[in-house]
Amino acid sequence: WGGAHYVMHRMERPTPLHDLIHEKLNLTADQKGRMAGLERDHAAKRQALEAEMRAANAELARAFQQQHAYTPEVQAAIDRFHHAMGELQKETMVHTLAMRSVLTPDQATKFDDTVVQSLTQDAR
Repeated sequence: WGGAHYVMHRMERPTPLHDLIHEKLNLTADQKGRMAGLERDHAAKRQALEAEMRAANAELARAFQQQHAYTPEVQAAIDRFHHAMGELQKETMVHTLAMRSVLTPDQATKFDDTVVQSLTQDAR
């Protein structure tokens, strides 16, 4: 539960990457339009995967409540959650790479630095 709660909470906050793109890269009108389309597509996919994660947590709660033991149903709910979380991470990386493709080389350098910092900030 703790891990699931942590993941869900982190997804709710604006990211440094979002702030960089919208406030610091001085995107052209064309880039802004392309980014907006990418963000719309990603938001729909992200929302579906987050709903799957919430459903897996509800399944886990039911399995726990039924037997208060580490049953195959508990394991299945955990596996379902981890699968959705993994798919969300993959989708996020695909989205990140798609956004990067819209940038100029100078913008991409700043973007790359922010991506690396975001991915490693909790690893220190």
